[in-house]
Amino acid sequence: MAEQPRDRRSLVFLARFAGLLVAFYLLVAWRPVNDAVVVPFTGAIATVSAALLNALGERVVVSGTEIRSTGFAVNIENGCNGIETVLLFASAVLAFPSTIRRKAAGLALGFATIELLNLVRVVSLFWIGRHHPGLFASSHTVIWQSVVVLFGVLLFLVWAAWRPQTAAVRFPGKSQP
Repeated sequence: MAEQPRDRRSLVFLARFAGLLVAFYLLVAWRPVNDAVVVPFTGAIATVSAALLNALGERVVVSGTEIRSTGFAVNIENGCNGIETVLLFASAVLAFPSTIRRKAAGLALGFATIELLNLVRVVSLFWIGRHHPGLFASSHTVIWQSVVVLFGVLLFLVWAAWRPQTAAVRFPGKSQP
């Protein structure tokens, strides 16, 4: 099979990426998926974040997707649970020409690292909101939102550029450097 010209490969990637992104967003926006998957996942993020905050000395409780303490509370909503960045990353990985095995590894690693960063985001935002409320809005919408999305894009670029090491080809009777 002849290799496609670079411009055509780029257009095919972009079309696949856009199609997957739209499909994934429609899927998670669909009420049955949101209620059965996204909301419980977001509740789990709240629970883990609360455990981390309590370990750091904050006295917090969780109610669904809300983390509360005396005088401050946050509700983790769609857009703040890391799922949008995961969908962005997953769309790019699935649209990229690669093996199924490499894509699966990229998806698993990407999901885990994006959600780990998002936990740091939630915990730090709660702490900022509780102790420095004047910085909460800008930290939430300008700094952390940008950091998480940029991280997902950079993670994809690293994954796409990564090539597994191949063993050196050995020829009988030839010395190797």
